[in-house]
Amino acid sequence: MGDLAKIFKAYDVRGVVPDELDEPTAEAVGAAFVEVTGALAAVVAHDMRESSVPLADAFVRGARSRGADVVHAGLGSTDLLYYASGSLGLPGVMFTASHNPARYNGMKMCRAGAVPIGGDTGLTEIRDRAAELVGVTATPTGSLIEKDLLQGYADHLRTLVDLYGIRPLKVVVDAGNGMGGHTVPAVFDGLPIELTPLYFELDGSFPNHEANPLEPANLRDLQKAVVEAGADLGLAFDGDADRCWVIDERGESVSPSAITALVAARELAKHPGSTIIHNLITSRGVPEIVREHGGDPVRTRVGHSFIKAEMARTGAVFGGEHSAHYYFRDFWFADSGMLAAMHVLAALGEQERPLSQVVAAYSRYHATGEINSTVPDQEEALRRVRAAFAGRGEVDELDGLTVSAPGWWFNLRASNTEPLLRLNAEAADQTTMTAVRDEVLDMLREVTQ
Repeated sequence: MGDLAKIFKAYDVRGVVPDELDEPTAEAVGAAFVEVTGALAAVVAHDMRESSVPLADAFVRGARSRGADVVHAGLGSTDLLYYASGSLGLPGVMFTASHNPARYNGMKMCRAGAVPIGGDTGLTEIRDRAAELVGVTATPTGSLIEKDLLQGYADHLRTLVDLYGIRPLKVVVDAGNGMGGHTVPAVFDGLPIELTPLYFELDGSFPNHEANPLEPANLRDLQKAVVEAGADLGLAFDGDADRCWVIDERGESVSPSAITALVAARELAKHPGSTIIHNLITSRGVPEIVREHGGDPVRTRVGHSFIKAEMARTGAVFGGEHSAHYYFRDFWFADSGMLAAMHVLAALGEQERPLSQVVAAYSRYHATGEINSTVPDQEEALRRVRAAFAGRGEVDELDGLTVSAPGWWFNLRASNTEPLLRLNAEAADQTTMTAVRDEVLDMLREVTQ
């Protein structure tokens, strides 16, 4: 039996298979999902992990045992599942552990219209009800329909960003043996794109590198391939292909903040005066550029449930995170790495300059990226840093500790799941950024000694 208390997180379900997540547990979650949401029907998709098919099938049995009809979409990316939920008007479940290692699996759940289910919007109730249903079996009475949604997903995305008229582009894509290898060929088919695929073979053991583009080591093969091929850009997707990282023609990483600002400017050109959501770790340049393009920037906590809730509340046209998650009003307020990539391709292909020059206009500051420090006593560490910077800048605690001054800012926040403090710092120049970073890190080391 799996460990329900351990695998249910703030936003999703995730654990080691089969020690923490097994088929009886998935079946119980399927039954609980239907009971808690009141769903008469649901849609299910899964990634390429070896455990995904049996877990998804078990969930389907549980859902059907409570009378729900199930549309089984089979292999898909997480944003394909959101497309399915939105276009079919059904609650949905995606079986994936995203960028986690091969031994993990999990579930991302949403209500009809791709509305996320989190800890305070039904996930806790599903967990508690599933705990009561583990080992309880019932005859499936709901119907099962297998439906291939890949072409519909690709067609829909191509209506949102028109790439047919762009100049021909050479693009290297690293799918990391994840679901990008399934979705990219369908989306790019017939477009003026010369595709060089890296690791498109679906393989949940991730034989080449982890499917996590936030780790610089996982980008090296792509960076090398872009330069060697003389490509216009490179794209790296995570395991379930809901995140996308961009590499320019020189093999250099483009920060997600620059991509957020670029896409925001494009969306504001189509929807003047709209709201743009950004989390508090994105560059200070993002709200500046949003205002310059006539938009209304709104700052949120880190985490997709906060972003999506704020987008729904404000009717925001777009939202971006430092973790390369990008959210679109026209895509049911859900995140899609593929749609963000298509905006970058359009911005590049509609003019003649190389990508490094295009994104330069959206990259204004020097940033550390996210630096994790193991700190057993997080509260004491935050207290010391707060005291040390008292009077040196504006302080807010929307999500952790943020200190802002005219030439720099930093945020220090605790991990929800590990004894870690995550530092992000940014400044107008490299020297200041380094000084702020090192001062905070030195204080964290003092606490751990």
